[in-house]
Amino acid sequence: MEEVKKVTLDEIHHSLGAKMIPFAGYNMPVRYSSDMEEHKTVRENVGVFDVSHMGEFIVEGPQALDLIQKVSSNDASKLKIGQAQYTCFPNAQGGVVDDFLVYKLEEERYMLVVNASNIAKDWEWIQKHNTENAQLENISDQTSLFAIQGPKSIEALQSLTSVSLKDIPFYHFEIGTFAGIENVIISATGYTGEQGFELYVKNEDAQKVWDEIFKAGDPLGIKPIGLGARDTLRLEMGYCLYGHELNDRTSPLEAGLGWITKFTKEFINHENLKKQKEEGLQKKLIGFKLLERGIPRADYPILNTEGQEIGIVTSGSQSPSLGIGIGLGYVDIAYAKAGTEIKIQIRKKSLAAKVEKLPLLKK
Repeated sequence: MEEVKKVTLDEIHHSLGAKMIPFAGYNMPVRYSSDMEEHKTVRENVGVFDVSHMGEFIVEGPQALDLIQKVSSNDASKLKIGQAQYTCFPNAQGGVVDDFLVYKLEEERYMLVVNASNIAKDWEWIQKHNTENAQLENISDQTSLFAIQGPKSIEALQSLTSVSLKDIPFYHFEIGTFAGIENVIISATGYTGEQGFELYVKNEDAQKVWDEIFKAGDPLGIKPIGLGARDTLRLEMGYCLYGHELNDRTSPLEAGLGWITKFTKEFINHENLKKQKEEGLQKKLIGFKLLERGIPRADYPILNTEGQEIGIVTSGSQSPSLGIGIGLGYVDIAYAKAGTEIKIQIRKKSLAAKVEKLPLLKK
């Protein structure tokens, strides 16, 4: 059995009373207090996630962009220095190897940020397709990543940097001094639907940056947040999670990611995906809200009002913000329209639900 890795601040999370669980090959904090309280902290105030389990690859050299364009569904040629882009690696079978972010650090120098569970798979994938001989470096084990999320995130962090945080647009970043540490990537990105920032720092600087964030944010009631709340926050926004909404068999078009699938260029399997788009989808990812009390979970069947199975739940939970059961799932295309009445099979009961336009939490 593979040994579970520890993030750099593992001891700090233990000292804060975190419940730790193995997740994507790492020992990670799932919660410090309660999922409900931590979710509320991010929606109403400001919280800090240690997401250092994520993977980071540097791609550089004259062939860097060519390689990224080949393996990525989105068009990285549109990126300017200081911009980030959401995209995915399509595979040859019509599915997705992983979804990830591309950061344009300099001309001919990019950083790819991939899911923790897929670091080895993604690294192998990009190396296999690097016929252009771009320079590749896997810096995952040297890099820590903190996500500071919530409406008070700017207020909590601004005293730690001379970079004007309010002037960084969404999906843009600055490289600057933060908490006295040079060359920190300060990125206006996140996985919660709230205003926030993701900070990429070297492992040796991780504790100082973490401590300074909590010192600066203390008057605002800043709190550490675990993976439990991260999941309910992203679910309310309808964001895909690899292994649930996305996998090796799920098309990015079926997952509602047509907006990151650009047929203005060639990429792995673009012909088949284009054909799928032209011929029309058979199934589609939807969001839904339960109309009765209950909590939907992954793999529960989705039924039509006549009780016939039309799909499957990929993620589900009680929504802390809405106080009802919500979820994401794939259904036959005929049932994918917002407003369609469906049922969710929860053990022996089938509970009424309605297809909702994403995000499920309207802000």
